[in-house]
Amino acid sequence: MRKFKMIACVAAVAALLGSMTVGAEDKVPLKTELPKPMFVGTPVPVKVPNLEPPRQGPRPDFMVPAGTTNLAKGKKVTSSDSQPVIGTLDMLTDADKAADEGSYVELGPGKQWVQIDLGAKADVYAVYVWHFHAQARIYHDVVVQISDDPDFLSGVTTVYNNDHDNSSGMGIGKDYAYVEINEGRLIDAKSSKGRYVRLYTNGNTTNRMNHYIEVEVFGTAAK
Repeated sequence: MRKFKMIACVAAVAALLGSMTVGAEDKVPLKTELPKPMFVGTPVPVKVPNLEPPRQGPRPDFMVPAGTTNLAKGKKVTSSDSQPVIGTLDMLTDADKAADEGSYVELGPGKQWVQIDLGAKADVYAVYVWHFHAQARIYHDVVVQISDDPDFLSGVTTVYNNDHDNSSGMGIGKDYAYVEINEGRLIDAKSSKGRYVRLYTNGNTTNRMNHYIEVEVFGTAAK
């Protein structure tokens, strides 16, 4: 009897280790094509609260389940500013990440949002956003949310919030403010479920306008 229990215990441990190994093998590094660096002129020193310290070395791999794709590519985009000052909203999901003139959308001043309809509920692992990387600037009150409600009135998950003083009225955030570079901002969406992804900004350290070059949403169909 004791021998049988020991064998059963060993088998259970082996099964557990096997499942852990399979899970680890199912994870792969998230890959995306980065645009070329395009800082113009001398970067202007900026000071904002809770600014992310400079990273040492390359950015570590961000692991996602195998089969993860950019669900936002070519998808419909809406905004709090339905008539952008520059560009059109469909440019946010057209796969063009360059910082050249004509490659970005400019929204009006103050708090604004853009929203991507993924077309169906998804498990979202990461949101990748490029606001503007031709200049070393910082965008204020960056908030990223995911929901099944297109009006974002219920079932809202906030996956990023760097509004340190609640100036946008969406709660105080503890995430870092950061300087825009060609790497964009990779945000861990923590396997959040939803059909819609909404991103907020509230001007930047250069002017009060809001800009987007590209947004990628990496995930899989909801299980």
